Amino acid sequence: MRVAAEQLGAALAAGLRPAYLVSGDEPLLVEEAADAIRAAARVAGFTERSVFFIERGFAWDDLKHAAQSLSLFAERRILELRMPTGKPDRGAALLAGLATNPPPDVLSLVVTGKLDKKSADAAWVQAFLARGAWVSVRPVGSAELPAWLVARARRAGASIDAAAAQLIADRVEGNLLAARQEIDKLALLAGGARIDAELVLGAVGHSARYDVFQVAEAAAAGQAGRALHVLRGLKSEGIEPTLILWALVREIRGLWQAAERNRLHSTQRSGWNQAAVPSAAALARLHRLPVGALVAEASLADRIVKGLAAGDAWTALTGLTAMLAGALQPIPVSSKVPGEPV
Repeated sequence: MRVAAEQLGAALAAGLRPAYLVSGDEPLLVEEAADAIRAAARVAGFTERSVFFIERGFAWDDLKHAAQSLSLFAERRILELRMPTGKPDRGAALLAGLATNPPPDVLSLVVTGKLDKKSADAAWVQAFLARGAWVSVRPVGSAELPAWLVARARRAGASIDAAAAQLIADRVEGNLLAARQEIDKLALLAGGARIDAELVLGAVGHSARYDVFQVAEAAAAGQAGRALHVLRGLKSEGIEPTLILWALVREIRGLWQAAERNRLHSTQRSGWNQAAVPSAAALARLHRLPVGALVAEASLADRIVKGLAAGDAWTALTGLTAMLAGALQPIPVSSKVPGEPV
């Protein structure tokens, strides 16, 4: 039986299998799946646990003897195998036997890394699939991470809004262990209230939270000198570029929405909940701001900060801040065909 990690709880509640294989390259989710299996086994009376680390030169006979020997106190046992490579070599037949002919009162648990297609087709894996359960842990992609954070907050007894989840996702850059730690910490800080972007920024430090908004608001108001001065201060204090970029993008989104309302002759404010309400000084400059170019520049800065494009994160932030403040003009895009005579 193949079980998705998110369905493992329901599968365990329906009854234990004699053998479990947990594989994947996301350590946090793999460990949580293994923890869930061990917890269910303890409830079912599996009170003993023997752990084997399968490394080069591992004595497979030790595992064979452990599987065949009776417990000293006739208790049910978990045989747990930690196998980083997913390639048991000469121990493959023994693993297949643990699933196909499970020893009495023994639950076998194999924890390994991600299995490639060749490894997944191996006879021992197919034996676990046929007689036991294979929990293949799928990594959480960057686009899925905000939703994962919302679900994780719910498990911690808290709620989180979309802007805060996106901000955490940008900060942790796919590190699920760091993301879980952030959620656990914020759930305590929230004290039952909803986790919002203000709280996320506040957890970094009140001065940092104040200053990242100062950079964005000063730049939007055309105060280039002040905005760049605060930006340099944040850099010297070691503030994460993702926090500053988030504040700048929030301001640019607010300006873009204001420009759209002007274009449509609308008085309604709608759209992203991550957008700022522009100040009067920023709105006075709106007709002179290259909003489209700012959006494009922010997108490039986002890729640079995340390491998806070449460039220095602080240089990108300085350029975006200066452009928003009017101290740097966007490079005009020429419509001239290369090689065409002037």
